[in-house]
Amino acid sequence: MKFKAIPLITLITIFIAALLTISNHYQIITIAEPVLLIVRWLAIASLIAFGFTKKTLTAWILISMVIGAEIGNDFPAIAINLQVLSKIFLKMIKTIVAPLLFGTLVYGIAGHSDLKQVGRMGWKSLVYFEVVTTLALFIGLAAINISKAGVGINPPPAINETLESVPAQSATEVILHAFPENIAKSMAEGQVLQVVVFSIVFGIALAMVREDKRRPMLKAAESLSEVMFKFTNIVMYFAPIGVGAAIAFTVGHMGLGILVNLFQLLATLYVALIAFVLLVLFPIALFFGVPIKKFLKAVAEPVSIAFATTSSEAALPRAMEAMERIGVPRKIVAFVIPTGYSFNLDGTTLYLSLAAIFVAQAAGIEMTFGHQLVIVFTLMLTSKGVAGVPRASLVILLGTAASFDLPVWPIFIILGIDELMDMARTSVNVLGNCLATVVIAKWEKEFDENANHNELLEL
Repeated sequence: MKFKAIPLITLITIFIAALLTISNHYQIITIAEPVLLIVRWLAIASLIAFGFTKKTLTAWILISMVIGAEIGNDFPAIAINLQVLSKIFLKMIKTIVAPLLFGTLVYGIAGHSDLKQVGRMGWKSLVYFEVVTTLALFIGLAAINISKAGVGINPPPAINETLESVPAQSATEVILHAFPENIAKSMAEGQVLQVVVFSIVFGIALAMVREDKRRPMLKAAESLSEVMFKFTNIVMYFAPIGVGAAIAFTVGHMGLGILVNLFQLLATLYVALIAFVLLVLFPIALFFGVPIKKFLKAVAEPVSIAFATTSSEAALPRAMEAMERIGVPRKIVAFVIPTGYSFNLDGTTLYLSLAAIFVAQAAGIEMTFGHQLVIVFTLMLTSKGVAGVPRASLVILLGTAASFDLPVWPIFIILGIDELMDMARTSVNVLGNCLATVVIAKWEKEFDENANHNELLEL
């Protein structure tokens, strides 16, 4: 009975802490800061007790995000120094990605010797990606044109921030970037698309050789993928610490007050992303018969990791494992999710279309709908392959603005809250790619409806 009361106690203490903090902020009642500090940490203590009753990694990741935010708010000097822990987590995750993709893709292709299915999955994936990202583009356009968040903003007197300049990419450069010239270099630099292309060609080549030559390499690829999944499980035990440190650093060096200054733009993005999930992803899931409840439980952890670290790459290994556990065959998981990381950036596409028009609105530049479309379709092309790089979208936006003679200063306004925006768009990227994997499996009629995902949730 005592343990059953913990969720209720946690809910009450959090509600009281939130109510007192808000009341003090708006000067409804005056409370001494030390008292508020004690109340908030008592609420967090109850949240930690609740975590021990749940005993799931997803719960601890969410709890660590709350703890990290509180540390960042109360002890910013300490929080900024915690970034090293989040960097350790990201580095460990990045060591997993390339060997995991290579092992799963090669085994998935050569292990079944069905090269026709590889081609079929390829065109189905690209058609799906194009349709969904186009819908995301239009939702982003609609949101910023309705909210007009950039209208009426005055340019600041001086800008001291600097960003790396990025030249506009041509279609030829984007295509060439997908093909590796040195696979070791591609793996070292985390070029996901290049690793995918190499692994697909390697898998096809392996499928074409004699059985006696194919079997040893096939066994090695299978063993590599299994080992990397276990490696992922080990690294994930560090996830709550890494995720909490990432949130602590973000709040510590930005502060919570930044939300007030740019709330309209931030709200526009979050509302647009929620609309995209409800109006596009949810109907797609219903149309293809995706088991919604099971799917949401499976994606909770990778989406949480993506939200806290602002990197889709950090969530990739866990997302692959989660999709396989709920019934998607490994060969489809290994093909669709990595490919989607370059071609199915739903959240990034929506954000870029929204941000580009925000820049024009802030500068007082009137744009026709046709001109807006030219800009956002250009952004779709130049944004390929940025999923693994935190805040790379801002850099891409800067390069595109230069290409269309848009002023730079509105982008520096976005810079203040870009990390908070990146959390949302990266989460939607991961959610969209996970859904795409289930959709392709359903389309191929290979989704296992009876798959047991309990083992994943126990971790």
